[in-house]
Amino acid sequence: MNVGRFFHTASTLANGSVLVAGGDDSNYTPLNSAELYNPSTGTWTTTGNMNTERAYHTASTLANGSVLVAGGYDGSDYLNSTELYNPSTGTWRTTANMNAAREYHTAATLANGNVLVAGGFDGTSVLSSAELYNPSTGIWTTIGSMNIARQTHTASTLANGSVLVTGGSDTSGDALNSAELYNPSTGTWTTTANMNTERQNHAASTLANGKVLVTGGQDFNIVSVFNSAELYNPSTGNWITTGSMSVTRAFHTASTLVNGSVLVTGGQDNNNNYLNSAELYNPSTGNWTTTASMSFVRDCHTASILANGKVLVAGGSNSGGALNSAEVY
Repeated sequence: MNVGRFFHTASTLANGSVLVAGGDDSNYTPLNSAELYNPSTGTWTTTGNMNTERAYHTASTLANGSVLVAGGYDGSDYLNSTELYNPSTGTWRTTANMNAAREYHTAATLANGNVLVAGGFDGTSVLSSAELYNPSTGIWTTIGSMNIARQTHTASTLANGSVLVTGGSDTSGDALNSAELYNPSTGTWTTTANMNTERQNHAASTLANGKVLVTGGQDFNIVSVFNSAELYNPSTGNWITTGSMSVTRAFHTASTLVNGSVLVTGGQDNNNNYLNSAELYNPSTGNWTTTASMSFVRDCHTASILANGKVLVAGGSNSGGALNSAEVY
C-alpha cells in the first residue's frame, strides 16, 4: 500500500477492486487517505481522501456499489459522521450523521439493503443503541437497543436475514459471552444462547451450512487470549464447541473461502507475540490444519476475498508500527 495503516477497513467493490480506507498510522494518528487494490495488476493506487480522518470505523458495500463509512475516532473526537465513496468518480461525499457517535461498533448489511449499526463506544460509555441507514433516503433511524451494551463485538448476517451479535466487552472491560439476534421484520432484539466462552476482539465467520464459527479473542481486561472456537446453529439457537486452533490469537482475521473452509490469519497470541501463522478450519471435520505462514507478522489487519477466490491481506501492525505491506493467499 502507499500508506501503512491498521484498524482500517477494506471493502470489495463490484469491479473486483478492494477499497482500503482510514485507520491509524504508526503514531496512532487517524488517516483520511484511501487507496484501491487492482487484482488484475496486483498494484495499489491512491483514490480520493475521506472528508474526515477516522480509525475504528466500519465500511459497508451498498447494493448500488457505493461504500458507506460510519463513525470511528479522528484523534480527538468520537464520530457520528458518515460518508459515501463513489467508485465511478473516486470521490467521497458526506451523508447524514448517525444519531450517536461510536467507535468499535459493527455494521451489517441487511437483505433489504439497509445497514444496521450496533453498539460501540462514544467516549464515555459503551453503547447498546442501534440504528439503520437507508441508502434510498440517506437517513439514519434509531431502532430498538440491544439487550446488552457492547463494543469490540461481531455481527453476522444469517441466511434467514437476522443478524447475530456475539461477545465484546462492556463498560467495565468485562468480556461478554452473551449473544443476541436482530430481526429486521420486527426491528427488535432477542437474546439467544450464550457462547461457551466470554470473548472480545474475536472473529466470526458465516459458513456455507448457515452456522457461524467464532474463533479466538480475549477475556476480561485482555489478560488471556484463546485458541478455542465454537459454532452457532441458527436452527437450534445453541452453541457447541468445535476444534481449537493450533495457536491462541486475537485481532486476527477469519475468511470463508470458496471451498467452504475458513482461513484464519495473524493476530496476537497469549504472550503478546505478533503472528504470521495461518490455519484452515474444515467444517466437515471440525478440525484445523496449519497452512503456509504470511511473509509478515501482523495484527489489526484486513482480509478480503477476491473474485478469483484468493484472499488479500493488507496492513496491520507489529512491533515496527503500522504496515503498508500486503500479500495474497
